[in-house]
Amino acid sequence: MFDLHNNIKRVRSISPIAIGTTGTGQAGKIVDTQGYEAVEFEFDYGAITATAAVFTPVVKHGDATGSMTSIADSDLIGTEANAGIAAGARTSGVNRNVSKRLGYKGGKRYVQVSKLSSTATAGTPVSATVLLAVPRHAPVAT
Repeated sequence: MFDLHNNIKRVRSISPIAIGTTGTGQAGKIVDTQGYEAVEFEFDYGAITATAAVFTPVVKHGDATGSMTSIADSDLIGTEANAGIAAGARTSGVNRNVSKRLGYKGGKRYVQVSKLSSTATAGTPVSATVLLAVPRHAPVAT
């Protein structure tokens, strides 16, 4: 049987918000992965119009919430750069109005989208979600 619904948990990390050049970007909530064997970061980007805008996610992990560090590339499936949006002409579904993802294969208990920022004040709505999967105990409460 194919049952994804009872075997995943979605945690909103950054609620949909228009980000601009605040210098700090938006910080996501720290997510406890205890009880799950798989983690995926999901990023949603709205109607980006500024061709110079660059959107960059930064993800962190740690054994405790007070000691989060940047995740090494070797612990990621994909790259932060590919999960972001580069400058250039905009095409819907490619680099505007698009969802991107980044896998995590590290072993730390806590993960976080620590920053999602833009280089231009574009007012583009963005959001980030952490998907927890392969639970040790299912079904997962929705």
